[in-house]
Amino acid sequence: MTRTYLEMAAIQQLVPGQSPDVPVSLEPIAPCPVDTWRALYRQVGAPWHWHDRDAWEQSALVAHLARPEIHIFRVVAALDPAWTDAAGFLELEQHDDGSVEIAYIGLDLRALGRRLGGWLVTTAVQTAFALGANRVWLHTCTLDAPAALPNYLRRGFSITRTEMYQTSIALE
Repeated sequence: MTRTYLEMAAIQQLVPGQSPDVPVSLEPIAPCPVDTWRALYRQVGAPWHWHDRDAWEQSALVAHLARPEIHIFRVVAALDPAWTDAAGFLELEQHDDGSVEIAYIGLDLRALGRRLGGWLVTTAVQTAFALGANRVWLHTCTLDAPAALPNYLRRGFSITRTEMYQTSIALE
């Protein structure tokens, strides 16, 4: 696998995405219950093999989510009258160096194709800088959605480094 690290050093570098074709909002979840977080993590991350936090003990995740530096959001979009799930998920983490990491960002597979990805990255960057970030950063990998890296680059992120690693994935 290849992991790619990206950053944006100033809000002026942001190239906003197109407006989505449905009404959408980013809603903070504070405090975020562990069950809610785990449900969003599975819903959005399962297709992309997000499993790094599956092994976290309940108490570790409770402690993590209680930290004031952690900000959890749900994407709410008017996709269909019967749609009741979140359309996506965002976790931001403020670091001691003044940076804000986009720790997790993604959309439900059923929400793809509605121009929500560009909007979500744009909104995540704006929210991170509004928290006082001196830079916003994230990493992605070759297991992520094929549109992820191109979307980050179109929004104005710059690649800072890449690394190769091996992993095994369970095919379901």
